[in-house]
Amino acid sequence: MPTISGNCSRLNGEHVAGEPGWLLVRVERTAFPGLLILEPRVFSDQRGYFLESWNEARYREAGIDATFRQDNRSFSDANVLRGLHFTRRRPQAQIVWVVEGRIFDVVVDLRRGSPNFGQWFGRVLSAERQQQLYMPPGFAHGFCVLGAQAAEHYKCIELYDPADEGGLLWRDRSLAIADAGVELASRCRGSHLWA
Repeated sequence: MPTISGNCSRLNGEHVAGEPGWLLVRVERTAFPGLLILEPRVFSDQRGYFLESWNEARYREAGIDATFRQDNRSFSDANVLRGLHFTRRRPQAQIVWVVEGRIFDVVVDLRRGSPNFGQWFGRVLSAERQQQLYMPPGFAHGFCVLGAQAAEHYKCIELYDPADEGGLLWRDRSLAIADAGVELASRCRGSHLWA
């Protein structure tokens, strides 16, 4: 592993946040401003593994300046679609990751004035890979379970308010999410919307 000098460096074009000599959080910037893929360092041995799923100082250094107020976890069986959810009056920043199983995670940029307004970004997230997706305020979010079951963990900047929630149809032809390479429509058969 390369040695990192200082508190921030770059490795293969990606931002690295952490202490000198340690690669603690790798940050992949996407084409969507503010939308990040985070990859915490996993320490594994014969007993299992350990990772920091959140460290305020390191994540702030990586570009996430948010105060998280609520953590949530969802558990879903095979072929379940959840989302595409968003909040109307108080857009949420979130960090999401999979703690069990594998999903195709999708966000849609709802920020008016964004160069990616109305476009979606998707990534397979898995407990095995331990990647996290950070979405700044202004995205709709949903996922499709790709295996027998999956559990996803969410960090949110706002408390849940059902009166503020909105939703998008995953099969909306203007989004073209159903055309994704993982064949969402066939994997998640019988679902009419991500809910």
